[in-house]
Amino acid sequence: MALPIEQVSLTAVASTRNNHIVRVCMLLFFTAHTMSAQNTAEQQEDYNAFSVGVHLKNMHLWHGFVVTPGPMIATSLEFNSSDAKLTVGVWGGTSFGASTDVTHKNTGETIAAHYQEFSLYSKYRFSDTFFIEAVSHNNYTGVEERGDVLHYWSYDKTQGYNFVDVGFGYLVTPNTLIYFATIINGGAGDYEVQTDGSLKNSWTHYAEVSRKVWEKSDASLSLFAGGAWSFVTDKTFYTESAANFINVGATYHKDIKLATYTVPIGVTAMWNPEKEKTVLQLDLTLF
Repeated sequence: MALPIEQVSLTAVASTRNNHIVRVCMLLFFTAHTMSAQNTAEQQEDYNAFSVGVHLKNMHLWHGFVVTPGPMIATSLEFNSSDAKLTVGVWGGTSFGASTDVTHKNTGETIAAHYQEFSLYSKYRFSDTFFIEAVSHNNYTGVEERGDVLHYWSYDKTQGYNFVDVGFGYLVTPNTLIYFATIINGGAGDYEVQTDGSLKNSWTHYAEVSRKVWEKSDASLSLFAGGAWSFVTDKTFYTESAANFINVGATYHKDIKLATYTVPIGVTAMWNPEKEKTVLQLDLTLF
């Protein structure tokens, strides 16, 4: 759920008004639905509003990026409405070692930093086939190591670690998903520097198609392909060009039984054509 750190300075302007409006609207929307769901939950004895999840991974991928190349653990805590339509949660990830190199902005020294992220997310399911989601990414790996001051709630695009994207998903068939997302009003380096020094937001768009092509018992195989583009700049958050494929590959899912305990695993082979990078991610769902 996160993206690599942009090595940028802290000299640019503060967050735009649009970003603040988006966050306030999101908060009001989620609060209203949460209160309604809680009232319904009081009438259902078997309803469990909260859930947690823990994943152990050899690396972390997101939309064609290797967010961190080293072993990491990811944890989530979420609220689910009684009608199963609304989910609101927090997601955090940390590496087991210093797996990311950053450069100190004053000394030029290369320093190894631990991967660290704390992101907010929400999803609303209008039906079994259509959903909308919003994610406020906060990957603050190496912020202090590179000589900057950490401001968790700052959405200043030049700080390079906080931004919001909104996505839509539609199941064309039970096995085929089309997903589209947009980074709202730039953020975390999603801009282009103009000749006069001003910053022009890229408004990066990302689209992905995934399809389950094989399934047997407790195993399945899915193929996916994703690309990014911008209508207003010559680069995007994900690419150095105005448009390119960045996320192509396959994911194999299987349930591994260990005595009385079942561990779902996912193995993803990912190829980023633009960056000419190919990796293999292992994801263990502990619970």
